[in-house]
Amino acid sequence: MTSLTLVDTDPAELAVDAVVIGVYANEGGDAKLPLAPGAESVAAAFSDRPGGGLAETLRVLGATGALGEVTKLAAFGAVAAPLVVAVGLGAPVDGDAGRVPAAESLRRAAGAAARSLAGSASVAIVLPLSGSPADPGKPGDGELTVGVRAIAEGALLGSYRFLGYKTKPSATRRDPVRKVLVHVPDAGAKAAKAALKRSGVLGGVVARTRDWINAAPNELRPPQFAEQAAAAAAEASLEVSVLDEKALAKQGYGGILAVGLGSAAAPRLVRIAYEPAGATRRIALVGKGITFDTGGVSIKPTAGMWEMKSDMSGAAAVVATMLAVAQLKPKVAVVAYAPMAENMVSGSAYRPGDVVRMYNGAQVEVLNTDAEGRMILGDAIARACEDEPDYLFEVSTLTGGQVIALGKRIAGVMGTPELCDRVRDAGERAGEPAWPMPLPEDVRKGMDSDVADISQVNSSMDRAGHMLQGGVFLSEFVTEGVQWAHIDIAGPSYHTGEPFGYWSKGGTGVPVRTLVELIEEIASE
Repeated sequence: MTSLTLVDTDPAELAVDAVVIGVYANEGGDAKLPLAPGAESVAAAFSDRPGGGLAETLRVLGATGALGEVTKLAAFGAVAAPLVVAVGLGAPVDGDAGRVPAAESLRRAAGAAARSLAGSASVAIVLPLSGSPADPGKPGDGELTVGVRAIAEGALLGSYRFLGYKTKPSATRRDPVRKVLVHVPDAGAKAAKAALKRSGVLGGVVARTRDWINAAPNELRPPQFAEQAAAAAAEASLEVSVLDEKALAKQGYGGILAVGLGSAAAPRLVRIAYEPAGATRRIALVGKGITFDTGGVSIKPTAGMWEMKSDMSGAAAVVATMLAVAQLKPKVAVVAYAPMAENMVSGSAYRPGDVVRMYNGAQVEVLNTDAEGRMILGDAIARACEDEPDYLFEVSTLTGGQVIALGKRIAGVMGTPELCDRVRDAGERAGEPAWPMPLPEDVRKGMDSDVADISQVNSSMDRAGHMLQGGVFLSEFVTEGVQWAHIDIAGPSYHTGEPFGYWSKGGTGVPVRTLVELIEEIASE
């Protein structure tokens, strides 16, 4: 993975392959592009060159300052680096080019720049860290931490490449930047060092999440996924246990077993625990791990079905979050449950009309085998609540309704209202937006079953309010008194378009950074 280091040397004197500076969009109609704080010495080095200086040269090359736009300029000896790269930061905050951009703007800009410089050995990123127009060179610890985190995270995530399965080299494929130097006023500052270390941890675990999501589904069936998750957890010195199909049957995990009936690859339930001495609070994480989803007997359309290899994104996210927790060591107990199954079509698959006895004893009438995620999650949530957590966060690619309601980049959050608000706020800080949604009583009423305790879906609503149906169903398995949040990441978990910011095509790693933010926040209380 790309390595990170801090540097406080004059950017114009850095002996790197490229130096990255920021440029703002100009919304005032003036043709001149405002350079962001940090670019002063680089701009001064170009001041005696023909063409009107650095800002004018960039404008002539087509730079507009739009967020994430990358413009490259050969230095020809003006500075030590052979290449100057200007990355757009968007419009200045409140029209003031002396103020630091929002953290997400820095994150996206650093990601776009790092991705565009693939193949480079070393790159220095010189973007603004301070929010003070009067003294942009001396950010406070809070601003420094936020800025370094954003730039370092963006650079690492933007550099990500999935190795894949190609057997022949590609002329257009370049390795990620090997080393990123993040420019700060003082490379010895404790706040900067701590921020860089945390960013390195998050970059590593998000990359692990993306690798699992991007893996071919024949290479990551439930037993293999469980084995890899357990091995990673054990290597991180976390407590780990795995229930196979026999143990699941013995202990009554009917929902997980029902979904796995149609596959030759039996289901698993992975439990990973972090139990620091002296912890007074407990957090439960639950993540959906459907390694491939055909829809079962209620089979999905062929078009786009291959993307269902990403239906295990929730499990990948919570396992990776535990790997981050093991390194960051917050003073709070965290236990993760990752139910894993493959939803396939066969003579042994579960059927619409089946009644399944869940882990908590509830009887569920199955009306749609493609609503399989809630079946395995119901079991895992009920088990997680036996640990008596103060907070429970469940993550899943649960419904297409989330994409219809909120699009491909904003997760839906349902559960305890106060905790949903905290998820939203943490997501905003992390750059992983989420929006609280309701759990209406009329949706639950329509899930009453004539033959069981609850129907798996609301048959009277069909797909209307589908995201809400999923949340309402899961609420049935949460023990009273546990604050909980269901995070539906069906859209933001997997990016199918062209790369932008620090997202590449494929798995995104959402919402690992949000979960870490929440865990650290709770630990600090």
